[in-house]
Amino acid sequence: MPPHRTIRSVLIANRGEIAVRIIRTCREMGIRTAAAYSDADRTSPHVLMADAAYRVGPAPARESYLRTDALLAAAHDAGADAIHPGYGFLSENAAFAAAVQEAGLIWIGPPPDAIRAMGDKTSARALMQRAGVPTVPGTDGPVRSIDEARSFCASAGFPVLIKAAAGGGGKGMRVVHAADALASSLDQARSEARSAFGDERVYIERYLEEPRHIEFQVLADAHGTVLHLGERECSIQRRHQKVVEESPSVFIDEPLRQTMGATAVQAARACGYINAGTIEFLVDKDRRFYFLEMNTRLQVEHPITELRTGMDLVRHQIRIAAGEPLGITQEEVRFNGHAIECRICAEDPASGFLPCTGTITRLRAPAGPGVREDRGVQEGDLVTVYYDPMIAKLIVWAPDRIGALDRMGRALAEYDIAGVTTNIPACNFVLGHPSFRNGAYDTGFFQRWYDPGEAVDHDREEAEAMAILAVWLERNGGGTMRSGAGPVSGNAPSSGGSVTMEGWRSGRMRGMRGGPA
Repeated sequence: MPPHRTIRSVLIANRGEIAVRIIRTCREMGIRTAAAYSDADRTSPHVLMADAAYRVGPAPARESYLRTDALLAAAHDAGADAIHPGYGFLSENAAFAAAVQEAGLIWIGPPPDAIRAMGDKTSARALMQRAGVPTVPGTDGPVRSIDEARSFCASAGFPVLIKAAAGGGGKGMRVVHAADALASSLDQARSEARSAFGDERVYIERYLEEPRHIEFQVLADAHGTVLHLGERECSIQRRHQKVVEESPSVFIDEPLRQTMGATAVQAARACGYINAGTIEFLVDKDRRFYFLEMNTRLQVEHPITELRTGMDLVRHQIRIAAGEPLGITQEEVRFNGHAIECRICAEDPASGFLPCTGTITRLRAPAGPGVREDRGVQEGDLVTVYYDPMIAKLIVWAPDRIGALDRMGRALAEYDIAGVTTNIPACNFVLGHPSFRNGAYDTGFFQRWYDPGEAVDHDREEAEAMAILAVWLERNGGGTMRSGAGPVSGNAPSSGGSVTMEGWRSGRMRGMRGGPA
């Protein structure tokens, strides 16, 4: 029986919205928090919210958030009992997890051996195959030569997918449709993998056409309990980066859901997993599913699972790390309603989704029934080149999917961000597209359907409309513009009257749903 250890203080080895998210749960649990911060994050919300804050280096992540020595020193100075890594940075670094434990601290995450086993894609595939978990047909290990690659492709047929053995997040991946592109694609994938992960090993899988990306949240304690918390559909991706996620998936039926959930638990047991993790699957158009990878950390999209189950995953992470049992069985997990998450990023959809930097000059967040916003920035903050461009996550819940779609549309329309360009127009495009609304989509959605011309920046349109109205009012005897309720009239306002733009947004959302604009 694992010993129970008291956690009174936690160092958060991360930044942004996930650091804020962890601080909130710790505060509810009466746990003191210490924030790690770089020079670029001196006045960030997670620094201001924490009970204490410790500088870990200059702005570049490799000189701050990726420095084991600086993070351990900060934990020591803070008198922390434990370290929570959040996601990204060192969250799936087995050496860092081991260093935390060797320093006498509690690691709020899975055992280093589990991270190591599932972090290498080829060893993870082999482990899953031994455990009887279905995997996509592929090479037995890293490809050592072009001849070996050609031999596999000759037997498997094209298209194939080259993947980095040590990677994730779409880096070191190439889809190859014909033999004449194999050699150059192999070189490109190796080069990208070497640059991103310091490891050029790649392997090859058969490429599944029109697949769905469906993942299962798992929780495991040190007392032998492993359970799943249902699935998340993550097929809306751009360059292998998730954009919109929802739960439950409209693609899988209840028998398949039960089978995939049981397989996710089986996979977690196979690697001796403890804490929160995610088993990711690809599901083909015939509803055959295959193990893709395991994320040995908290996921960006974990809030949609929290809204459907009513469970605080960070709280469970902390309790499990302290040696407590989950105290719940699979049969006691309850699912309710439908949840959707949009990742709000500082990037320009009209320019190939290039990241945008600058100062956030205005920020009004959505609110109201069933709306949750997890954010790590505030007005006046500078969005820099040093970190991921995601600035917030918008999550909604409703009793059913149509209600959730409408609620997300309303919430996106309430967002008011100025100073940096965001991907909100692209999120609106997804929410309004018939294939998404009908649930008939797959991981090729963006390549197949996305049109930058249709993903209009409505905030810019509104600003232009306000400017036109201001000129009209000036020329026609005064009047004011205000942000109240009510629609913008199709006729010019009477002299001395007032004009409101608020209704323009609600009218746009009606039009997006196919109703009268």
